[in-house]
Amino acid sequence: MENWDEIRTAYQVARLGTVSGAAEALGVHHATVIRHIDALEGKLGVKLFQRHARGYTSTEAGQDLLRVAQTTDDQFQQLESRIRGRGSDVSGELVVTSLMAFARFMVPALTAFRAQYPDVIVRYLTGDRLFRLEYGEAHVALRAGAAPEEPDNVVQPFSRQQIGMFASSAYVERMGLPEDWEALTEHQFVAHDDPESRAPFYRWLNAQVPFDRVVFRSTDTQVMQQAVLAGAGIGFLPVAEAETHPDLVPVLEPLDSWRSPLWLVTHVDLHRTAKVQAFLKHLKAYADDASA
Repeated sequence: MENWDEIRTAYQVARLGTVSGAAEALGVHHATVIRHIDALEGKLGVKLFQRHARGYTSTEAGQDLLRVAQTTDDQFQQLESRIRGRGSDVSGELVVTSLMAFARFMVPALTAFRAQYPDVIVRYLTGDRLFRLEYGEAHVALRAGAAPEEPDNVVQPFSRQQIGMFASSAYVERMGLPEDWEALTEHQFVAHDDPESRAPFYRWLNAQVPFDRVVFRSTDTQVMQQAVLAGAGIGFLPVAEAETHPDLVPVLEPLDSWRSPLWLVTHVDLHRTAKVQAFLKHLKAYADDASA
C-alpha cells in the first residue's frame, strides 16, 4: 500500500472503535481520520467499517486489514526496540576506516576490542579515498594530514606519526647515500603520483628535488613501500613500520615537519552511541599502552 498513514489510521479506528479515539491516539484532528478512512476505502473499493451511533465496527474486509496492520505495527515496534538497543549495546557491526599504512596498528587494536566485546563484528576498510561518514560508510575514521573539515563530523586529535626517509640496502649498494640535503638531487625517489599530494613529507620533497627525480610513482601506500623495499628509490615510511624491515637504511635525520597529525573522525549522529564511544576509548588506551 502506498500510504501507510491511511492504513495506520484504519488500524486505530478498528482497534478503538471510534473516530475520536483514533484521532487522540494518532494526535490528529478527527476530520483527518475520516478523510483517511474514506480515501482508503475508495482505493480498495470496499467498505472497511459499518458506521453506527456508537462508532465504527469492522467489516470482514476491515478485520483482514486489522490483522495485517496489527502484524506490521508489532514488527515496527520490535524494529524500534532493536534499533534503540543497538544504540545502548556494544554489539553488531563496527565499521572502521583508515589508510592501509595504519593496518599494523589498527588490526591488533581491533582484535583486542573484539576480545573485550565479543558481540561486535569488525569491518576494517582501507584505502586512499575518504569514506563518507555522513552516508554511513563507516562509524570511525582514522585520518592523517590536515584536520578534516567536513560538516557534521566530530574531529579529535589522536597522535602524530613520525615519518622517516629510507632506502633498501640494494639501493644503497647501487647509488650510495646522500651526505647532506643538497645531495638529494642526485638520487632517485619513490613517491606519490600526485605532485600536489597534501602529505607534509611529500610537499617537502617536491620543494627539494625536481619531480622527475621521482622515478617510481604510485597512489597506493603499500605499493610505494614495496618499491622502496625492492630498491626502486628512496622513500618515506612511518618509522615504526620501517623498523620492522632490517633491510631498510635511514636516510638523513627525519625532520619534525614530516610528522603527520592523526585524527579520529566520527559523524555527529553516531558519535555518542555506546559502540563508538567504547571503541574510541579503547583505541586511545591501546595507543597509550603501545607508546609506553
